[in-house]
Amino acid sequence: MIKQQQVCKWYCCCPIREFTEEGRLDRHWIEEYCHGYWERCIRYQKEENGSYHPDNMLPDGRIDKSLL
Repeated sequence: MIKQQQVCKWYCCCPIREFTEEGRLDRHWIEEYCHGYWERCIRYQKEENGSYHPDNMLPDGRIDKSLL
């Protein structure tokens, strides 16, 4: 039996989803974090704490200037 994956509650409004749909980011980010271990996502952690984070911050916390 295949376990159904859950999706991060912020997925619908996360810029990482948008960047991936535009082809600007590899699907790895969505598969690893948004549809996987979103608790490890720095963006998720910051959103939960109400801390500022730029749209071009990757789930691992790095800033990707090419996404501006």
